[in-house]
Order: sequence, then structure tokens, then C-alpha cells
Amino acid sequence: MNRDFKMVATTMFGFEELLVTELKNLGAQDVEAGVRSVSFKGDKGFMYKANIALRTAIRILKPIKRFRVADEDDLYKKLMKIEWENYLNIDNTFSIGAVVNSNNFTTNSHYIALKSKDAIADYFRNKYHKRPNVDVKHPDLKIHVHIQKDFCSVSLDSSGDSLHKRGYRSSTNIAPINEVLAAGLVLLSGYTGDCNFIDPMCGSGTILIEAAMIANNIPANINRKEFGFEKWIDYDEDLFFIIQDSLLKKIRSSHFKIMGFDKAPSAVRKAKENIENANLEEFIGVHHVNFFNSMKEVFGQTIILFNPPYGERLNIDVQEFYKKIGDTLKHGYPDSTVWFITSDFEALKYVGLRTSRKIPVKNGDLNCKFVRYDMYAGSKKAKKKTPDAEEDL
Repeated sequence: MNRDFKMVATTMFGFEELLVTELKNLGAQDVEAGVRSVSFKGDKGFMYKANIALRTAIRILKPIKRFRVADEDDLYKKLMKIEWENYLNIDNTFSIGAVVNSNNFTTNSHYIALKSKDAIADYFRNKYHKRPNVDVKHPDLKIHVHIQKDFCSVSLDSSGDSLHKRGYRSSTNIAPINEVLAAGLVLLSGYTGDCNFIDPMCGSGTILIEAAMIANNIPANINRKEFGFEKWIDYDEDLFFIIQDSLLKKIRSSHFKIMGFDKAPSAVRKAKENIENANLEEFIGVHHVNFFNSMKEVFGQTIILFNPPYGERLNIDVQEFYKKIGDTLKHGYPDSTVWFITSDFEALKYVGLRTSRKIPVKNGDLNCKFVRYDMYAGSKKAKKKTPDAEEDL
């Protein structure tokens, strides 16, 4: 019988509570939020499930050792005491990732990674007169060394490549949104598949695909070719397929519209290709439409969520562009909840609508806000904002 052990799921800034909810809904035990991470307990099957199903996780790490560490030489000696043959064969390849936040260490993370690599190589050479090779691109085992003040945590990366690499995206536009970020924004918007959904500037379709997977309860990484744990010594292929099948049986069908627009024919083509790769053509429609010339053509409550271009991405007249967003929403999209992400906080003043929520998020290194506007139908016309409405930005 598989025993429970501690794991850590890493995530993006601002998504910690989303990930806590996801983990609890999947059945994780002892779930605790950290900074850009959530710790939890589960067995081997749950580790497989977390990798396949979680939408807002970037990696699932399995800690194997934690110890107090004084300096680089102390780190080397303590890594040499780990029985590495439990995790790695001589014929396997490995790589090391290191993060250091400690005054005890005067060297950088790269040096710590090299020191850790030497310790593992020397462990095997001393014991077996042969050592496994390093492969930074496609290792059989990824090892994470995290030093925080006086303590070092050594973990195995069960995901391999970052979990944002879902496996469906073969075509992208100029600045594609990260899949984990897209999924997190959809979840933050409250969308569950029980109303219409529109991305009016859809680019290569990532937000649409993540929304469709949420609406139909399709596991986030079902299209992925490989996970790190599939190369582990204790990988259980039968268990993996049992877990995968159990998740596939929970897929449901949402009957509301999911639509994307883009004014660029090339973006529409790319989006359709990615949607086809994700096997979601029956759920998503993409149309060659300029949002600024559009109107809402679906009945009932609709969530509109998009990632408009901002200064860092495209050369646009920001003031005119954001004013047109506000005008289009005001006149063409009643009975809608509108969300979009931007790093241009000044530009929000030109939208001309009052925000009902502002959530701080990160897009890569950019500080962004995820903002909400409520567009009412009929007599509750969207009110123009007062001059000081955005002064708390």
C-alpha cells in the first residue's frame, strides 16, 4: 500500500489560494499555503493525479531530505550522505536546480548547483566506481536544492518540464499568455462553465482552451506527452493509467457558448490549430472579428476575459486603445462581467468605467492588475466613472 508523503506545488504570485482550493477538491491532505507554493500530503497515486489535473501548479516537488546547513562544504558533505541509488541509477541522467536565500552562502545559485552535482557524482563514483551523467535539457531525474537561511531542502521534481507546457500549443502569437496564468485568471473570474464566455482578443487561443477545460472538467495536462515521474525508479505505469482513467470519467459537458475573436487572420488560424490539438473544437468557436466593431450576440449572462496588448507587447496609442475598450463594452456588451489583465495601470483611467475589483497578479516579471467591470442590462446602465474613481490604482 502506498504511504502518504509531503509534497510542494509551486505556483504564480497571487494564485496560492486557488491552488489550495484545487488541491482540497482533488483530495489532498494537510494543505497549507506558502509564498508561491502550497504544501500538502498524498500518496504516489495522488502525486500522479496532481500533475495531470492541477491547473494553477507549475511543479510538483517531492522533498526527500531537509537538514541544517552551514556553508558550501557542509552542503557537499550532507548531500553525500543521501542514498542516491534509491532515486537514481548509474545509467540515468540528472540535473540540479538551486535556489539560495541565505547569508551563510557567498556564492550564487549556479555554484550551489555545481557543488550539489559534484556531491551526487562523487557519491556514485566512491561507491560504484562509475557516475551518472548530467543532462540539463532532458534528464531522467530533476533535483531541486533550496537553501533558506540555515536550512536546505532537497526535492525531486515529479513534473519534469514546467506544468504550463500543457502539450496543446504548437502555434503562438507575438506574446502568448502562459497557460497557468490563463487558467488562474479564468478561475479568479469565477467562471465554471455555467454561462457564456468570450475572449475578444484571443490571440493563439490559450485563455479559450483553459476556459473550455475548466467548463468541461477536463484535466489540465491530459494532452501532455510526459511527466518527470515516468522516468523514476519506482514509476508504476498501471497506477498512472488507473489515475488517468478515473480523471477522464469525471469529464462533463458544458452547453454554453465559448467564443474568441481576433482581428488578425493569422491569430485566428493559430487559435484554431491549438484548439484542434487540445481536441476542443466542439466547445470553442473562433471568429475573424475586430472587437471594436463587435456587439454581444449571445443571450444571458456572459463572462468576457481577455489579455489586451499593453505597451511592453505592442506599439499602440494607449489612451485611444483603452478608451475604445470602454466604449465598446458600454455600448455593445450589456449583461456581462468583464475581466482583463494589464500592466499599464495608467491606461485603466481611459477605460471610462468603474472597476468593481482589482486583483494584483504577475505576468512573468511584470506587475499587473486583473480588473473587473460589471456591465448591466436595461435600466441599470453602466455608469461613467467619476474623475477620482481610479485614484487608488
